[in-house]
Amino acid sequence: MTQTARLYGGSLYDLAAEEKLTETIMEQMMEIRQLFRENPDYLKLLSEPSIPKTERGGLIEAAFGAQAERYLVNFLKLLCDRNILAEYAGCCEEFKRRYNVDHNIAEAVVTSAVALSEAQMAALKARLEKISGKQVSLIQKIDASVLAGLKVELEGRQLDGTVQSRLSGISRKMKETVL
Repeated sequence: MTQTARLYGGSLYDLAAEEKLTETIMEQMMEIRQLFRENPDYLKLLSEPSIPKTERGGLIEAAFGAQAERYLVNFLKLLCDRNILAEYAGCCEEFKRRYNVDHNIAEAVVTSAVALSEAQMAALKARLEKISGKQVSLIQKIDASVLAGLKVELEGRQLDGTVQSRLSGISRKMKETVL
């Protein structure tokens, strides 16, 4: 994340917190971010310097003006006017980071070979909340190279309970014993 994204995303968060709109704006930011991911040509169009800024601002207004918070629409226009709309994803990350800190939320990414059931996700979430002392937002990723078990990243810590990790540990111990 760039310094620009930290600055702009943090400033929007401060404004949203002051207006008690952090949750609403965060949800809308993430929806718009997903729209930009699904429609990269639209983001390129909004960043095209050959199109006048007023016209690009009009496109933002037409797309989001009726549905999104006014502060967020104006934020998008500001990024567009300053030709830094490419920083939007980083701004979202900074906004979300600040939101999580203020609301005592830890984000955890769990990687497994197959999708976990709702019951398994709930049990894992409860266990991680006990470990961290925070509310946990759990993101699941599927990776076929994980033979069995789970790999969890929580607040920069790796909790690796995969078979691969266990086998590596056994192998290391055997080498230490033999040498």
